[in-house]
Amino acid sequence: MQLKKTPKQPARIAEKLAVAATALIGSTANAQQTDGEWRFSSSVLAYSEPDRVSAAEFIATANKTYGDEGLLDVKIVLDSLTGSSANGAIEQHSAQTFTRPSGKGQFVTQADDTPLDDTFKDTRLQVNASWTNALTEDMRYTIGSNLSREYDYQSITINGEIAKDFFQKNTTLSTGLSFGSDQVAPEGDIPLAFSSMVVNQGQYNSEQDYWQAFDATRTKDSDSITTAELLLGWTQIVNRRMLMQFNYGFSDTRGYLTDPFKVLSVVNNQGITQDLVYENRPDARAQHSIFALTKYHFEASIFDISYRYIADDWDINSHTIDTHWRFMLQDNSFWEPHLRFYQQSAAKFYQPFLTQSQSLPSYASADYRLGDLSAITIGIKYGFQMHDGDRAEVRLEYYKQAPRKSNQPADIARLNELELYPEVDALILQLNYYF
Repeated sequence: MQLKKTPKQPARIAEKLAVAATALIGSTANAQQTDGEWRFSSSVLAYSEPDRVSAAEFIATANKTYGDEGLLDVKIVLDSLTGSSANGAIEQHSAQTFTRPSGKGQFVTQADDTPLDDTFKDTRLQVNASWTNALTEDMRYTIGSNLSREYDYQSITINGEIAKDFFQKNTTLSTGLSFGSDQVAPEGDIPLAFSSMVVNQGQYNSEQDYWQAFDATRTKDSDSITTAELLLGWTQIVNRRMLMQFNYGFSDTRGYLTDPFKVLSVVNNQGITQDLVYENRPDARAQHSIFALTKYHFEASIFDISYRYIADDWDINSHTIDTHWRFMLQDNSFWEPHLRFYQQSAAKFYQPFLTQSQSLPSYASADYRLGDLSAITIGIKYGFQMHDGDRAEVRLEYYKQAPRKSNQPADIARLNELELYPEVDALILQLNYYF
């Protein structure tokens, strides 16, 4: 749920929020739909980290049935993110000056403050379309595509799935594949790994000298990322009240996976920053995931709980427990409390800072979202039906992320006085409307 990584990554997280927000929309709308009838829904989401990132997102969906099995689904997502994003450098007892990613201008972080880049801004437009139809009486397929565009990032994805029912449709097995091609073109071009940030503090004789030094830290203006994903699913109706689902997923991502806007502080044995260098991450990442969900329908409520385990070759292992409990009221409204726990281990190359005494590693990142951390989300949703049959929902949640103090490469007493692992709090408000 963290939205303040880079212009590239927040959109990725926002995309997951959009998928989560519209999953229920699609399933509910389809249940009430008749042949040839268009159904629509819209969603507005606001996300805010105090003094940091704010996000606004609008989602519109439309779907239409064709015959008994055909379904066309279209979704448009527009989101905007602004605010200040941590650039990876650590706090200091004195003010620090940083060059903006474009190289045009600088910003200053005051003493004992986490360095935040206040130029964080992004707008993204995404269009999804999918078509579902029957192959046989008990087998169906889905094909789809996704186009996403930001000012410095574009993504194209195609996907397909085949699902087959068994045992009077009480059991469903599915297989899905997707392939994505992304292009990243960050403002200021792509920095050379571990090159020093060029900060103009009067040491250059002319602007031309400064830009010559800045350009020496750049490699090229763009790079690419490719992703292939496999998903195997099993859904089982246990009885008229209980449903279970199990999924296994694998993804292989290759290309430019480094964050071009993140840096690391290089400190001396007193903990004082001597240099700022751009991070470097591996150019490949393989990830395995296991997901299990149980949903139970009581007389007047619906309870579900899920568990997800993800492991990758960056040594990040994560556990997520997510639960909802919907209480139905007599007027067709409902209250739905939500509780989510998340915990992950650190990437093998995560380091909150580097020291002058250590040799330069092959890979390193100070992005604390790659470190040991835990998070909790708690919230509630209220849904109600209007007189004309339309429905609306309001969701309010509180999110708290707490990095753990681990993977520190050296015990430097002076740094213990600083907040190297800041916590992050966020509020989320979402409005959904189905018509």
